[in-house]
Amino acid sequence: QVQLVESGGGLVQAGGSLRLSCAASGRTASIYAIGWFRQAPGKERDFVAAISWIGDNTLYADSVKGRFTISRDNAKNTLYLQMNNRKPEDTAVYYCGARRGPPVRGQSKYEYWGQGTQVAVSS
Repeated sequence: QVQLVESGGGLVQAGGSLRLSCAASGRTASIYAIGWFRQAPGKERDFVAAISWIGDNTLYADSVKGRFTISRDNAKNTLYLQMNNRKPEDTAVYYCGARRGPPVRGQSKYEYWGQGTQVAVSS
């Protein structure tokens, strides 16, 4: 099993920056890709970004491309999401997900999930 714990959420003003972290533990050797998803109130969970656990294969949602950067530190088993130029529509609970396959956008393809961290952007 893989355990994922997100942190770093909070309230920021529009245009501001925030960095989320996701600490992975357990059988991390089984992880091939890890990513971020978000769920706004009353909406489905949407793909944000994903990265291969080894190598530099990354995927981004069009809505965050150029503003968000996904990265990881394998030595710390930690995933990051640097969010710049935040917009009110970025307000959501952000989840970390991991899977035993290459990075993909479909959330149903991810086997492991964290509990989420709340991010709010004020206008």
